[in-house]
Amino acid sequence: MGERFERHKQAWTSEEVQKLHTLAKKGMALRAIARALTRSEESVKARARADGLSIAALR
Repeated sequence: MGERFERHKQAWTSEEVQKLHTLAKKGMALRAIARALTRSEESVKARARADGLSIAALR
């Protein structure tokens, strides 16, 4: 199956948020961003939605 992340309910650091914004603006897919940040796809999606970012769909 998929990878399991051991970080549960960890607060987002300002560095992670900045990286999320950068990767989202570059047009990276949700799964790729989640792996780059070592966070779950759900966590990345929720944070992006809270910050008003749009994440590219898989191509």
